[in-house]
Amino acid sequence: KMPSSIPEADRRHRASAAFSLSFLSLIFSITAFSSSYWCEGTRKVAKPFCKGDSKGDLCIRFNSADGNGSQAVQYVWETGDDKFMEKKFHAGIWYSCEEMINEEGEKCRSFISLTPASDRGVLWLSIVAELLYVVLLLTGNILMSVEICYYSSVIDGLKINAFSAVLTVLAGLLGMVAHMMYTTVFQMTVNLGPEDWRPHTWDYGWSYGLAWTSFACCMAAAVTTINKYTKTILEFKHKRKKLERSFRIQYKFPEY
Repeated sequence: KMPSSIPEADRRHRASAAFSLSFLSLIFSITAFSSSYWCEGTRKVAKPFCKGDSKGDLCIRFNSADGNGSQAVQYVWETGDDKFMEKKFHAGIWYSCEEMINEEGEKCRSFISLTPASDRGVLWLSIVAELLYVVLLLTGNILMSVEICYYSSVIDGLKINAFSAVLTVLAGLLGMVAHMMYTTVFQMTVNLGPEDWRPHTWDYGWSYGLAWTSFACCMAAAVTTINKYTKTILEFKHKRKKLERSFRIQYKFPEY
């Protein structure tokens, strides 16, 4: 009895590991897909003129008591070094947000509207691929959870295992393509996007890292699932050979 129970426990452990990795991948992908921190950076914008008694470094004191001929104003208009300020921004698949001058909060715009017309088709393909990635991951998670709780037949469990492995591999490939397409679209938008949006400096944000972490977990879940399926098949073949050998010995059939 013991030799047969150990492989069963091992199969349960591998199934639980694959489900955990796939579930983490699903949570990470949904979080990244719905967030707007795929890319972060700063924009260089012109300071507004100070109004009334406004003071500070966030506006240009044009009509100040110093007079228009003062050295400060001359410095602003001749060199332009103090005419600009940097605003932080962050962008995702759905929208891009930047902080407002002299006000709290952020101003957000649809990232799709910022994308050059020639690249919007690629962006929509990326969005569709991301949605399919999430749907396939969800379906794979459901199948893996059914497999863990399914005790009636090992053969039926193998069928579910094979189907969930195929879905997880397809999900990983779609996720990789979607992330790469969005990266290409964002870089094209940086170069060809609207003048009032183009960033001065930028880098990838935590959502971008989370999206690729989701892909890594997805592929790890796929490898674990395929490994479980392969080991179960090999165990069945090994047991079948042992059974055939014992059957020949018992009835003394000649071996061919």
